[in-house]
Amino acid sequence: MHKTLVKFAVTAAFGLTATAAYADTLGDVKAKGYVQCGVTGGVAGFSAPDANNKWAGLEVDFCRAVAAAIFNDAEAVRYTPLTSQERFAALSAGEIDILSRTTTWTMSRDTDLGIKFIGTIYYDGQGFMVREADGIAAATDLSGAAICIESGTTTELNAADYFAANNLEFNTVVFVDQDEVVKAYEDGRCDVYTTDASALAAERSKFANPDEHIILPEIISKEPLGPVVRQGDDLWFNINRWAYFALLEAEELGVTSANVDEMLGSDNPAIKRLLGVEGDFGTPIGLTKDWAYQIIKLVGNYGEAFNRNVGPDTAIGLERGLNALWTDGGLQYAPPIR
Repeated sequence: MHKTLVKFAVTAAFGLTATAAYADTLGDVKAKGYVQCGVTGGVAGFSAPDANNKWAGLEVDFCRAVAAAIFNDAEAVRYTPLTSQERFAALSAGEIDILSRTTTWTMSRDTDLGIKFIGTIYYDGQGFMVREADGIAAATDLSGAAICIESGTTTELNAADYFAANNLEFNTVVFVDQDEVVKAYEDGRCDVYTTDASALAAERSKFANPDEHIILPEIISKEPLGPVVRQGDDLWFNINRWAYFALLEAEELGVTSANVDEMLGSDNPAIKRLLGVEGDFGTPIGLTKDWAYQIIKLVGNYGEAFNRNVGPDTAIGLERGLNALWTDGGLQYAPPIR
Protein backbone atom coordinates (compact mmCIF):
# COMPACT_ATOMS: atom_id res chain seq x y z
CA MET A 1 0.00 0.00 0.00
CA HIS A 2 1.27 3.46 -0.87
CA LYS A 3 2.62 5.42 2.11
CA THR A 4 0.10 8.23 1.62
CA LEU A 5 -2.77 5.77 1.57
CA VAL A 6 -1.51 4.23 4.79
CA LYS A 7 -1.66 7.66 6.36
CA PHE A 8 -5.17 8.19 5.00
CA ALA A 9 -6.32 4.87 6.42
CA VAL A 10 -4.88 5.56 9.85
CA THR A 11 -6.23 9.08 10.08
CA ALA A 12 -9.64 8.04 8.81
CA ALA A 13 -9.96 5.85 11.87
CA PHE A 14 -9.14 8.80 14.12
CA GLY A 15 -10.88 11.59 12.25
CA LEU A 16 -11.88 13.66 15.26
CA THR A 17 -8.39 13.42 16.77
CA ALA A 18 -6.90 14.65 13.53
CA THR A 19 -9.42 17.48 13.45
CA ALA A 20 -8.42 18.68 16.89
CA ALA A 21 -4.79 18.78 15.79
CA TYR A 22 -5.64 21.30 13.07
CA ALA A 23 -7.73 23.78 15.02
CA ASP A 24 -5.85 26.86 13.73
CA THR A 25 -6.20 26.31 10.02
CA LEU A 26 -6.04 30.04 9.21
CA GLY A 27 -2.75 30.33 11.07
CA ASP A 28 -1.38 27.27 9.31
CA VAL A 29 -2.51 28.57 5.92
CA LYS A 30 -0.96 31.99 6.51
CA ALA A 31 2.30 30.39 7.67
CA LYS A 32 2.68 28.29 4.53
CA GLY A 33 1.39 31.04 2.22
CA TYR A 34 -1.28 29.15 0.31
CA VAL A 35 -4.52 27.20 0.60
CA GLN A 36 -4.30 23.46 -0.08
CA CYS A 37 -7.42 22.52 -1.97
CA GLY A 38 -8.62 18.95 -2.54
CA VAL A 39 -10.17 18.52 -5.98
CA THR A 40 -11.25 15.81 -8.41
CA GLY A 41 -8.89 14.06 -10.74
CA GLY A 42 -10.51 16.12 -13.46
CA VAL A 43 -14.20 16.99 -14.01
CA ALA A 44 -14.45 19.72 -16.65
CA GLY A 45 -16.19 22.83 -15.40
CA PHE A 46 -15.77 21.92 -11.74
CA SER A 47 -12.09 21.06 -11.17
CA ALA A 48 -9.79 20.09 -13.99
CA PRO A 49 -6.57 21.36 -15.61
CA ASP A 50 -7.27 23.65 -18.58
CA ALA A 51 -5.40 23.87 -21.89
CA ASN A 52 -2.53 25.61 -20.09
CA ASN A 53 -2.43 22.89 -17.41
CA LYS A 54 -3.86 25.35 -14.89
CA TRP A 55 -6.59 24.15 -12.54
CA ALA A 56 -9.95 25.70 -13.36
CA GLY A 57 -13.63 25.21 -12.59
CA LEU A 58 -16.47 26.28 -10.34
CA GLU A 59 -15.07 24.36 -7.35
CA VAL A 60 -11.56 25.60 -8.06
CA ASP A 61 -12.92 29.16 -8.09
CA PHE A 62 -14.24 28.63 -4.58
CA CYS A 63 -10.74 27.82 -3.34
CA ARG A 64 -9.42 30.82 -5.26
CA ALA A 65 -12.03 32.99 -3.52
CA VAL A 66 -10.84 31.86 -0.09
CA ALA A 67 -7.24 32.55 -1.08
CA ALA A 68 -8.21 36.00 -2.38
CA ALA A 69 -9.91 36.80 0.94
CA ILE A 70 -6.83 35.78 2.94
CA PHE A 71 -3.89 36.75 0.73
CA ASN A 72 -5.35 39.24 -1.79
CA ASP A 73 -4.09 36.66 -4.27
CA ALA A 74 -6.47 34.19 -5.89
CA GLU A 75 -3.55 32.13 -7.16
CA ALA A 76 -2.26 31.32 -3.67
CA VAL A 77 -3.74 27.82 -3.95
CA ARG A 78 -2.23 24.39 -4.45
CA TYR A 79 -4.34 21.50 -5.62
CA THR A 80 -4.46 17.86 -4.54
CA PRO A 81 -6.39 15.52 -6.87
CA LEU A 82 -8.25 12.94 -4.79
CA THR A 83 -10.41 9.93 -5.52
CA SER A 84 -13.78 9.53 -3.83
CA GLN A 85 -12.23 7.03 -1.42
CA GLU A 86 -9.34 9.32 -0.44
CA ARG A 87 -11.09 12.67 -0.03
CA PHE A 88 -12.45 12.60 3.55
CA ALA A 89 -9.37 10.96 5.05
CA ALA A 90 -7.17 13.54 3.32
CA LEU A 91 -9.20 16.34 4.91
CA SER A 92 -9.15 14.76 8.38
CA ALA A 93 -5.40 14.17 8.11
CA GLY A 94 -4.68 17.83 7.34
CA GLU A 95 -3.42 16.94 3.88
CA ILE A 96 -5.77 19.61 2.54
CA ASP A 97 -7.43 22.70 4.02
CA ILE A 98 -10.58 22.59 1.90
CA LEU A 99 -12.26 19.73 0.08
CA SER A 100 -13.93 21.23 -2.99
CA ARG A 101 -14.61 18.14 -5.03
CA THR A 102 -18.15 17.33 -6.27
CA THR A 103 -19.09 16.13 -2.81
CA THR A 104 -22.75 15.57 -1.96
CA TRP A 105 -23.97 16.92 1.35
CA THR A 106 -25.62 14.06 3.25
CA MET A 107 -26.60 13.61 6.88
CA SER A 108 -24.18 10.75 7.57
CA ARG A 109 -21.24 12.66 6.12
CA ASP A 110 -22.24 15.79 8.01
CA THR A 111 -22.58 14.03 11.35
CA ASP A 112 -20.23 11.02 11.30
CA LEU A 113 -17.00 12.13 9.64
CA GLY A 114 -15.83 15.11 11.68
CA ILE A 115 -16.43 17.48 8.76
CA LYS A 116 -18.67 20.47 8.01
CA PHE A 117 -20.26 21.45 4.72
CA ILE A 118 -19.92 25.12 3.82
CA GLY A 119 -22.99 25.34 1.60
CA THR A 120 -24.27 24.14 -1.75
CA ILE A 121 -22.13 25.55 -4.52
CA TYR A 122 -24.03 23.53 -7.13
CA TYR A 123 -27.49 21.90 -6.83
CA ASP A 124 -27.21 18.72 -8.86
CA GLY A 125 -29.01 15.41 -9.35
CA GLN A 126 -28.00 11.97 -10.59
CA GLY A 127 -28.72 11.05 -14.20
CA PHE A 128 -27.95 8.40 -16.81
CA MET A 129 -26.07 8.67 -20.10
CA VAL A 130 -26.46 6.11 -22.90
CA ARG A 131 -25.48 5.76 -26.54
CA GLU A 132 -28.10 7.22 -28.85
CA ALA A 133 -27.73 4.22 -31.17
CA ASP A 134 -29.05 1.92 -28.42
CA GLY A 135 -32.49 3.52 -28.70
CA ILE A 136 -33.01 3.92 -24.96
CA ALA A 137 -35.44 6.73 -24.15
CA ALA A 138 -36.06 6.41 -20.42
CA ALA A 139 -34.37 5.09 -17.28
CA THR A 140 -37.11 2.49 -16.93
CA ASP A 141 -35.72 0.89 -20.11
CA LEU A 142 -32.42 0.11 -18.36
CA SER A 143 -33.32 -3.19 -16.69
CA GLY A 144 -30.51 -5.68 -17.21
CA ALA A 145 -28.14 -3.07 -18.67
CA ALA A 146 -24.51 -2.95 -17.52
CA ILE A 147 -23.99 0.30 -15.59
CA CYS A 148 -20.60 1.91 -14.96
CA ILE A 149 -20.30 3.51 -11.50
CA GLU A 150 -17.59 5.00 -9.32
CA SER A 151 -17.40 3.21 -5.98
CA GLY A 152 -17.62 4.97 -2.63
CA THR A 153 -20.06 7.58 -3.90
CA THR A 154 -23.69 8.45 -3.31
CA THR A 155 -24.09 7.58 -7.00
CA GLU A 156 -23.67 3.89 -6.20
CA LEU A 157 -26.23 4.03 -3.39
CA ASN A 158 -28.77 6.06 -5.38
CA ALA A 159 -28.63 3.69 -8.33
CA ALA A 160 -29.25 0.70 -6.06
CA ASP A 161 -32.24 2.50 -4.51
CA TYR A 162 -33.67 3.50 -7.90
CA PHE A 163 -33.46 0.06 -9.48
CA ALA A 164 -34.85 -1.66 -6.38
CA ALA A 165 -37.75 0.80 -6.13
CA ASN A 166 -38.64 0.24 -9.79
CA ASN A 167 -38.16 -3.56 -9.76
CA LEU A 168 -35.41 -3.38 -12.37
CA GLU A 169 -32.40 -5.68 -12.68
CA PHE A 170 -29.18 -3.94 -11.64
CA ASN A 171 -25.81 -4.99 -13.12
CA THR A 172 -23.01 -2.71 -12.01
CA VAL A 173 -19.45 -2.40 -13.28
CA VAL A 174 -17.64 -0.58 -10.45
CA PHE A 175 -14.37 1.39 -10.57
CA VAL A 176 -12.50 3.37 -7.91
CA ASP A 177 -11.68 6.33 -10.13
CA GLN A 178 -13.91 8.53 -12.27
CA ASP A 179 -11.52 8.42 -15.21
CA GLU A 180 -11.73 4.64 -15.17
CA VAL A 181 -15.52 4.84 -15.25
CA VAL A 182 -15.52 7.15 -18.26
CA LYS A 183 -12.97 5.05 -20.14
CA ALA A 184 -14.95 1.88 -19.48
CA TYR A 185 -18.08 3.50 -20.90
CA GLU A 186 -16.21 4.79 -23.94
CA ASP A 187 -14.68 1.34 -24.48
CA GLY A 188 -18.12 -0.26 -24.46
CA ARG A 189 -17.63 -2.22 -21.26
CA CYS A 190 -21.01 -1.00 -20.06
CA ASP A 191 -24.25 0.29 -21.58
CA VAL A 192 -24.85 3.13 -19.16
CA TYR A 193 -22.78 5.73 -17.36
CA THR A 194 -24.38 7.21 -14.26
CA THR A 195 -23.23 10.03 -12.00
CA ASP A 196 -24.28 13.63 -11.29
CA ALA A 197 -25.99 15.13 -14.32
CA SER A 198 -23.50 18.01 -14.42
CA ALA A 199 -20.58 15.56 -14.56
CA LEU A 200 -22.29 13.62 -17.34
CA ALA A 201 -22.55 16.83 -19.36
CA ALA A 202 -18.93 17.68 -18.57
CA GLU A 203 -17.60 14.27 -19.64
CA ARG A 204 -19.79 14.16 -22.76
CA SER A 205 -18.34 17.50 -23.87
CA LYS A 206 -14.92 15.80 -24.06
CA PHE A 207 -16.04 12.82 -26.16
CA ALA A 208 -14.93 12.65 -29.80
CA ASN A 209 -18.59 12.59 -30.89
CA PRO A 210 -20.73 14.07 -28.09
CA ASP A 211 -23.90 13.96 -30.19
CA GLU A 212 -23.77 10.15 -30.18
CA HIS A 213 -24.57 10.13 -26.46
CA ILE A 214 -27.74 11.31 -24.72
CA ILE A 215 -28.52 12.08 -21.08
CA LEU A 216 -31.87 10.56 -20.14
CA PRO A 217 -34.49 12.94 -18.73
CA GLU A 218 -34.85 11.27 -15.31
CA ILE A 219 -33.05 12.80 -12.34
CA ILE A 220 -33.15 10.21 -9.56
CA SER A 221 -31.64 12.01 -6.57
CA LYS A 222 -30.85 15.27 -4.84
CA GLU A 223 -27.11 16.01 -5.04
CA PRO A 224 -26.28 19.25 -3.22
CA LEU A 225 -22.57 19.62 -3.98
CA GLY A 226 -20.50 21.77 -1.68
CA PRO A 227 -17.05 22.47 -0.24
CA VAL A 228 -16.11 20.90 3.07
CA VAL A 229 -13.78 21.72 5.95
CA ARG A 230 -12.76 19.91 9.13
CA GLN A 231 -15.06 20.12 12.13
CA GLY A 232 -13.67 21.85 15.22
CA ASP A 233 -12.29 25.06 13.69
CA ASP A 234 -15.12 27.60 13.72
CA LEU A 235 -12.99 30.47 12.44
CA TRP A 236 -11.91 28.53 9.35
CA PHE A 237 -15.48 27.38 8.82
CA ASN A 238 -16.73 30.98 9.00
CA ILE A 239 -14.10 32.22 6.53
CA ASN A 240 -15.16 29.59 4.02
CA ARG A 241 -18.88 30.00 4.60
CA TRP A 242 -18.78 33.77 4.19
CA ALA A 243 -16.54 33.55 1.15
CA TYR A 244 -19.32 31.47 -0.42
CA PHE A 245 -21.97 33.95 0.74
CA ALA A 246 -19.95 36.91 -0.56
CA LEU A 247 -19.98 35.37 -4.05
CA LEU A 248 -23.77 35.17 -3.91
CA GLU A 249 -24.31 38.58 -2.28
CA ALA A 250 -22.14 40.23 -4.93
CA GLU A 251 -24.24 38.78 -7.74
CA GLU A 252 -27.49 39.80 -6.04
CA LEU A 253 -26.21 43.36 -5.61
CA GLY A 254 -24.87 43.56 -9.18
CA VAL A 255 -21.24 43.83 -8.12
CA THR A 256 -18.87 42.21 -10.60
CA SER A 257 -15.13 41.91 -11.13
CA ALA A 258 -15.49 44.58 -13.83
CA ASN A 259 -17.38 47.19 -11.80
CA VAL A 260 -16.25 46.50 -8.23
CA ASP A 261 -13.92 49.52 -8.14
CA GLU A 262 -16.70 51.78 -9.34
CA MET A 263 -19.02 50.22 -6.75
CA LEU A 264 -16.72 51.42 -3.96
CA GLY A 265 -18.46 54.77 -4.46
CA SER A 266 -21.96 53.33 -4.35
CA ASP A 267 -24.55 54.88 -2.04
CA ASN A 268 -26.16 51.46 -1.44
CA PRO A 269 -25.51 50.56 2.24
CA ALA A 270 -25.49 46.83 1.45
CA ILE A 271 -22.77 47.31 -1.17
CA LYS A 272 -20.78 49.51 1.22
CA ARG A 273 -20.85 46.76 3.86
CA LEU A 274 -19.99 44.04 1.32
CA LEU A 275 -16.96 45.94 0.05
CA GLY A 276 -15.72 47.10 3.46
CA VAL A 277 -16.42 50.78 2.81
CA GLU A 278 -18.75 50.85 5.81
CA GLY A 279 -18.32 48.73 8.94
CA ASP A 280 -15.76 46.00 9.55
CA PHE A 281 -16.93 42.50 8.78
CA GLY A 282 -13.42 41.14 8.25
CA THR A 283 -11.94 41.34 11.74
CA PRO A 284 -14.46 38.86 13.27
CA ILE A 285 -13.28 36.23 10.78
CA GLY A 286 -9.59 37.06 11.05
CA LEU A 287 -9.42 39.01 7.78
CA THR A 288 -9.16 42.59 6.59
CA LYS A 289 -12.14 44.88 5.93
CA ASP A 290 -11.86 44.45 2.18
CA TRP A 291 -11.91 40.62 2.15
CA ALA A 292 -15.05 40.46 -0.02
CA TYR A 293 -13.76 43.20 -2.35
CA GLN A 294 -10.69 41.04 -2.98
CA ILE A 295 -12.85 38.00 -3.79
CA ILE A 296 -14.98 39.92 -6.27
CA LYS A 297 -12.06 41.77 -7.84
CA LEU A 298 -9.94 38.63 -8.31
CA VAL A 299 -12.55 35.90 -8.87
CA GLY A 300 -15.86 37.63 -9.64
CA ASN A 301 -19.31 36.91 -8.24
CA TYR A 302 -21.11 33.56 -8.25
CA GLY A 303 -22.84 34.24 -11.57
CA GLU A 304 -19.53 35.11 -13.24
CA ALA A 305 -17.94 31.92 -11.92
CA PHE A 306 -20.94 29.82 -13.02
CA ASN A 307 -21.03 31.27 -16.53
CA ARG A 308 -17.27 31.07 -16.96
CA ASN A 309 -17.03 27.41 -15.99
CA VAL A 310 -20.28 25.56 -16.68
CA GLY A 311 -22.79 28.07 -18.08
CA PRO A 312 -24.77 27.98 -21.34
CA ASP A 313 -21.92 29.49 -23.37
CA THR A 314 -19.38 26.85 -22.33
CA ALA A 315 -18.89 23.40 -23.87
CA ILE A 316 -20.73 21.94 -20.87
CA GLY A 317 -23.72 24.24 -21.43
CA LEU A 318 -25.59 24.06 -18.13
CA GLU A 319 -28.53 26.37 -17.44
CA ARG A 320 -28.74 28.05 -14.04
CA GLY A 321 -31.93 26.17 -13.04
CA LEU A 322 -31.93 25.57 -9.27
CA ASN A 323 -28.60 27.40 -9.10
CA ALA A 324 -30.16 30.73 -9.98
CA LEU A 325 -30.39 33.30 -7.20
CA TRP A 326 -33.52 33.17 -5.04
CA THR A 327 -34.54 36.48 -6.64
CA ASP A 328 -34.64 34.69 -10.00
CA GLY A 329 -36.56 31.64 -8.81
CA GLY A 330 -33.53 29.55 -7.80
CA LEU A 331 -32.18 28.26 -4.49
CA GLN A 332 -28.96 30.27 -4.14
CA TYR A 333 -29.37 32.61 -1.19
CA ALA A 334 -26.98 34.47 1.13
CA PRO A 335 -27.81 35.88 4.56
CA PRO A 336 -27.28 39.64 4.76
CA ILE A 337 -23.90 41.09 5.64
CA ARG A 338 -24.62 43.52 8.46
